[in-house]
Amino acid sequence: MNLPHRCVSKLALGFALGTAGCHSASINATLINATGTPISLIQVDYPSASFGVQTLQPGEHFAYRFAVQGSGPIKLDYTDAAHHDHKIIGPTLREGNDGALRIVLADDGVHWDPASFPSH
Repeated sequence: MNLPHRCVSKLALGFALGTAGCHSASINATLINATGTPISLIQVDYPSASFGVQTLQPGEHFAYRFAVQGSGPIKLDYTDAAHHDHKIIGPTLREGNDGALRIVLADDGVHWDPASFPSH
């Protein structure tokens, strides 16, 4: 089959646009238990919603993807193996923030990577 050059160009443009896709801003959060004991009742609150996990064993990870609507600090609540409750305030998130966020629960506290996100 011999297609006119204009048809081939339109097909190529359609394919290129279709495979480029759209990217919505979102945060790919990963909770990591870097302590030597189980952590339980983990709740992460972020502007407009929250997520959580019942228990993370030592070395275990939990991943969650979310879009930020509005702005405000991310908050982490959890209970350690000695049954002490912890409430930690992390970086401020703003609508449009995009990227990875590692929340590492360690013996010396909670580490946020990155520690902040750019404001738009």
